[in-house]
Amino acid sequence: MPDLLFEVCVDTLDGLLVADRAGVDRIELCSALSLGGLTPSLGLIRYAARIDRPVRVMIRPRSGNFVFSKDELEECCQDIAAARDVGLDGVVLGAATAEGRLDPAALSRLREAAGPMGATLHRVVDILTDPVAAMADAIALGFDTVLSSGGARTAPEGVTVLAAMQRAAGTGLTIMAGSGVTVANLRAVAGSGVGAVHASCSGSRQPDPRLVAMGFAPSEDRFTDAARIDEMVAALRQMAGAGPTTL
Repeated sequence: MPDLLFEVCVDTLDGLLVADRAGVDRIELCSALSLGGLTPSLGLIRYAARIDRPVRVMIRPRSGNFVFSKDELEECCQDIAAARDVGLDGVVLGAATAEGRLDPAALSRLREAAGPMGATLHRVVDILTDPVAAMADAIALGFDTVLSSGGARTAPEGVTVLAAMQRAAGTGLTIMAGSGVTVANLRAVAGSGVGAVHASCSGSRQPDPRLVAMGFAPSEDRFTDAARIDEMVAALRQMAGAGPTTL
């Protein structure tokens, strides 16, 4: 089995440092992972520039749908400029029409703002009418990676569509499987033929109940778990050395 790129998504400074120390291939930087990821703070973007590892920044101004107004797109362009100015590897983008298709005008504007940066089309593809057909548009728009769960709640449930997306993309795009990817299902996900996997590798802990009661913390605190990253790295290395998958 060929090596798979391993990307970890983080939404805190501590998570960024943990993922960097663990030696992952690439980091996706965002805020509010519980909402699918939003644009991180300028301070965190600037801090990520100190990391000697590829970092791609989520550009998503709010939660909810991916139909953005003119002003929201301008906000996104400003955030892209901040990431580009500090020299980060790339951005993570997505925009759709109300009819369930990619929005080429919006994405062209965002992709142009990113210039030579790498670009991942995020899981907006999972709510499109036809995610497989969208691969041609993604290539035309200049994306190099598409993050997807195959239109399902989790990537293990969407392996059939992920495989179809990778076939449609050919060598023009890397399909990166994300959502619910763990060591336990990694081989099944990799069997779809994708070129990369994406995971939060998060653990859970109980926050101070006083903070929860005051509304300063959620009832469950998720954090980037170094041990889970290490387990995933070890599993990927084992798979890479084990020859072709039989799945």
